[in-house]
Amino acid sequence: MKDFSVIKEVQPYLNEPKAMYVGAPGKRGVLKLGFELDAEGKSIMRDWFRNAPLIVQQELYFDEEMPEMPCVYILSSGGPNVDGDRYEQEFTVRKNAYAFISTGASTKIAEMIYNYSGMTQTFLLEENAYLEYLPEPLIPCHNSRFICDTTITLHPSATLFYSEVYMPGRTHYREGERFLYDIISVCTRAERPDGGALFREKFIVRPKLKSPERVGIMDNYDVFANVLVLTPKNHLEALFEKTKAFIDKEKGLAAGITRLPNGCGLLYKVLGKETEPVKKIIREFCSSVRMEVKGKSLPAEFPWR
Repeated sequence: MKDFSVIKEVQPYLNEPKAMYVGAPGKRGVLKLGFELDAEGKSIMRDWFRNAPLIVQQELYFDEEMPEMPCVYILSSGGPNVDGDRYEQEFTVRKNAYAFISTGASTKIAEMIYNYSGMTQTFLLEENAYLEYLPEPLIPCHNSRFICDTTITLHPSATLFYSEVYMPGRTHYREGERFLYDIISVCTRAERPDGGALFREKFIVRPKLKSPERVGIMDNYDVFANVLVLTPKNHLEALFEKTKAFIDKEKGLAAGITRLPNGCGLLYKVLGKETEPVKKIIREFCSSVRMEVKGKSLPAEFPWR
């Protein structure tokens, strides 16, 4: 697991919690999933290692548009991420395999006093692999700290749809909790199997030092979605042309799209005032990607999600 303590922005938050120490049993979640084709050509979850509080049950096949796709939901037995939690997630999609991964509910980052919650993620997509990763939103509570480091390694023929949705806090809690957390630090990088770098993106939000509620950052929006689509160039250009940037003041939504360096994919960002409309736009974009790459659309979201 990455040593976050050497990163500058978390230096103020390195005290040992007074209760359970950093990474104690129950505070260090590890999840390693591997997908591959079986002897009959069916994509299955072949590798499956979990260490509480991260939990994954058997893969399901409920996607009406792609009934052959294994769908997996990540659960947490420990409730919200608390002071000193450390998580490690590793996802591998082997040659020609495909999968959908999400979370069972939003991830809450609880109020903290001493330390922070850190997560390391690695994605490995082999030749012609396809993965949709659409977790539920992250909700940072008052005085919370969260840092995430993601490394993606993918073959030029593979496709990854990767989304993150960030709330400003518990917006319906008491008077509303907006941008009262200490820090969110997110770094994502991608490379080819030979080590060739594709891109690196990092953003740090510290509302108490510089409020994001200003023009050029979040302005009067509450919800921020960051979406990466890494795919072959022939799909990239078609998706770029059909995906339009917009600002809809009436609906309180805005979105923009750009190409990533080295012709590796697209970066799509969405702002909104409520969670559901933002999630809807992400799913519409994911459906476009799936249609372009797999020739099938994304089904409607379950009404209870």
